Amino acid sequence: MKITDIKIQIINIPLVTTFKTALRSVDQIENIIITITTDTDLIGFGGAAPTAVITGETTASICSAIEHIRDSIIGMNLIDSENIFQRLNNCIIGNSSAKAAVDMAIYDLLAKELKVPLYQLLGGMTNTLETDVTVSLDTPEKMIRESKEKLSAGFNILKIKVGGDPELDINRLQLVRESIGREARIRIDANQGWSAKEAVLVGKELERKGVDIELMEQPVAARDFKGLRFVRENVSMPVYADESIFSPQNALDLVSMDAVDGLNIKLMKCGGIYNALKIAAIAETAGIPCMIGSMMESHISVTAAAHLAVSRSIIKRYDLDAPLFCSINPAVGGITYKGSRVCFSNAPGLGIESIG
Repeated sequence: MKITDIKIQIINIPLVTTFKTALRSVDQIENIIITITTDTDLIGFGGAAPTAVITGETTASICSAIEHIRDSIIGMNLIDSENIFQRLNNCIIGNSSAKAAVDMAIYDLLAKELKVPLYQLLGGMTNTLETDVTVSLDTPEKMIRESKEKLSAGFNILKIKVGGDPELDINRLQLVRESIGREARIRIDANQGWSAKEAVLVGKELERKGVDIELMEQPVAARDFKGLRFVRENVSMPVYADESIFSPQNALDLVSMDAVDGLNIKLMKCGGIYNALKIAAIAETAGIPCMIGSMMESHISVTAAAHLAVSRSIIKRYDLDAPLFCSINPAVGGITYKGSRVCFSNAPGLGIESIG
């Protein structure tokens, strides 16, 4: 089965509600959808999310990079998948989201050729997961209201966005915890919004006040690995890296430094499933659990992330709620949601039949 073309489509998706973090605020997202055609009747689907503030990529740069990748791998046979992935990763520097879109479409084709769901091709550990749901950064009053709405909708794990103002963040989290009780789990994500000392202040103060937090994600700047280690050594809650991980080498460096308690893998950051599997293997070897997350992505690429998520036992936490913020779903097929549960079909590959 040879690759004959890669077609690119840009879609605009208004969000159901504004998505706010310490890094940005968005009301709609623009995603790039690709289809890889072959000399058979099989088609592979993939998607990329431009997130300039994190990956450095824009819609234009992703489309240009995909065109470059297409010229590099066109005509290659999927039976030589290792060669394809090597060329995909080495034909252009950076451009991780563009690579991820092509990568997941190739994996989609490989699973379709074998007539199995992608998660089975990758390892087939299970076919169900429970995702958390994000509460955007806002006033304490709005965050309390949103937290209660999410719990009423059937979610049990809240991922609360913080960052920028440590004292206000402590107040936000204390008020949210008091308003929802102690049954629901709370994860906090600062999106690089604190200094190392501020993160330690927040962690210690939350502990003093009895505000139960499951984990703290990316409290400091992406390249501040020493800062991550400082936070981990001085707070009791687990510290996870997110924006710090763009490659298996980043994962190896963080593990070697004892800088984190966990790794959040995102396909848009690491360049796709091929590299994500390497990161998971490094984490498993080190005995460090992983989380699978996503940017503000469409249903297509989050479906790929979900298939990866259930294929490895070291991946223990899931942050795959991005499609729930989208007002439209461009895909026919793929994962579905029942409250906090993400459900898989038995259709081959990603289970996506077409792009609507």
